[in-house]
This record gives sequence, C-alpha cells and structure tokens, in this order.
Amino acid sequence: MESGTEHRLSLTVAVCTWNRCALLRRALEQMTRLVVPPEVEWEVLVVNNRSTDGTDEVIAEFADRLPIRRAWEPEPGLANARNRAVAEARGEYILWTDDDCLVDPDWLAAYARAFRRWPDAAIFGGPIEPLFEGEPPAWIPRVLDRIGPVFGLQTLGEEPVELTPDTVSAGPYGGNMAMRRDVLQCYRFDPGLGVRHGEYRIGEETELMRAMLAAGVKGWWTPEPRVRHWVPRKNQTPAYVRRWMVGHGHYIVRSPAEGRRHRRFPPYRLRIRIVRYEVQYRIRRLIAPPEIWIRDLVRASRARGQLLEQAAMEEHE
Repeated sequence: MESGTEHRLSLTVAVCTWNRCALLRRALEQMTRLVVPPEVEWEVLVVNNRSTDGTDEVIAEFADRLPIRRAWEPEPGLANARNRAVAEARGEYILWTDDDCLVDPDWLAAYARAFRRWPDAAIFGGPIEPLFEGEPPAWIPRVLDRIGPVFGLQTLGEEPVELTPDTVSAGPYGGNMAMRRDVLQCYRFDPGLGVRHGEYRIGEETELMRAMLAAGVKGWWTPEPRVRHWVPRKNQTPAYVRRWMVGHGHYIVRSPAEGRRHRRFPPYRLRIRIVRYEVQYRIRRLIAPPEIWIRDLVRASRARGQLLEQAAMEEHE
C-alpha cells in the first residue's frame, strides 16, 4: 500500500508503575527519542498503581515533551493496572512496556509497520535484551540461555513467528508486546497472576494471550521492535532467581496449560523435591559449575511456589 493511501494509526503506549519513579523517569526520557511516523497519532498512558512516591510528579515533568496522561488504579497488582490501561486507552492499538524498560528509538515505528503488515492480527511482540547494571556475575552469562526470562530475556529468532496457544509460553512478554484494543477489551488480565504489591508472580499476559489465540485471534512475534530491560545489581543474584522461580511455581498451579508443560506433584512429593534439590543446590554451589547448580535452584524454588499456591487454593475452597 502506498504511504499516501495509508490510514492514520492511533496508538497508546501503556506503562504501569508502582513506586519506581526513578526508573519511570528514565523510561519516559527514552521515549522522548522515539521516531514517530507522520501517519501515527500516539499517547503515553502511565497507570499509577497506588504509588506513594513521586510518580505523579515525574509524569508531570514530561507534560511538555510527550503526549502523556496519567490514570489511577487503586487496586494493587500489575494485572489490575493493565486492566485499567485497557479501559483508559484511546489508541487503536496498545503498546505495552514496563517502567524498567528502555525502548529503542524505532520501537513505535516498528510496531506501526507490523500492524500494517498483519492487519488481521491482534497480538504482537518483540525482543527484550537484558541491560545489566555493571558487569554481571560470571555465572549469569553461563546460564542465561536456561533462565533468560528471569532477567527479561525474550527472543524467538531473527524472523517473524506466528504465535499459537502452544508456543506463547516462550513469549511475547509484558515488557514488549502490543494488542489491538477492540479485541483486548473482550478479555481481562487475571488479577490472581502477575506482580502484586509485596508478592511476585508471573504469567498474567501469557494466560490472556493464550486465551485470545485459542479463540482464533491471530498474533505475530517480530524481531524489529526492540526493548532493553534494566537489571540492577541487587537482582543479579541467586536469591532473585529463587524469587522469580517461586513465582513461576505459583503460575504452574493456576494455569492448566502450564500444568501440562510441567509435572504437578501432590504436596508430599513437592516437600521431598524441595528438600532434595535445596540440599543439592547448596552442595553443588560449592563444587559444581553454574550450569549444574542452577537446575537444582530452579527445581527447588519452583516446587516451593507450587506447594504454596496449592495450599492457598485449598484454604479458599
């Protein structure tokens, strides 16, 4: 289609945030460098998820540099904030990123090209590259291909990939995805999943996309819209890997599809696995390479999350 005959695209860039105003400032500063095609109208919608820091002041700082506005979501949880963004967005498409992500200057234009290339699709995603503060510990590069999502790594290759319900677990992820708003309004992010104030869980975007794809919605992953995910030094630790994997364990129990991908065990078996792999991790951390001990850490942590989630679900039955 010739550029002169292309209809104008209306886009909403959605960022949900809670008490990370310094990171938000940097993310918004990066957005001021976005190259916006002339046929694109856009806005930045920042959802303040009940922050108590200077989040609103940071949003106001960019009023004369970005087409920015603020929405308020009082109910804690990333899924609730994302549902608020869907309700408040004005764009034909919603482009999602996080307050700890830096979008490439071509990011918005790359998504605009994808929307025109696949007009019948309603789900899109792109690569995320970890941006480590300083030099990461030597063990991280050695196991990044095994635990990449812990640090935000997301890639499906150098060519576009059509998304399916069976493959969407490998991405896209919330730091770099886009959806057509009219389709998205028929679905909701599950508040029982995702990061919540004081709790760390994952998977709300994956479950929503899986439901959309299962219903026949089309989706594409494309390598062009690129994002970098900030990984501070405090998160470059085995303790952070443990926390993330415990969250994954919660998700396995709540998601029927993930439960099929990962074996589900009765509580007594989970307790045995926790003890077994925790002991192995502590010993192997001293004598074995990270490619070995990281597996024990992942298994022990994931089993702990499964056990905790099963117990919580039984309490509410």
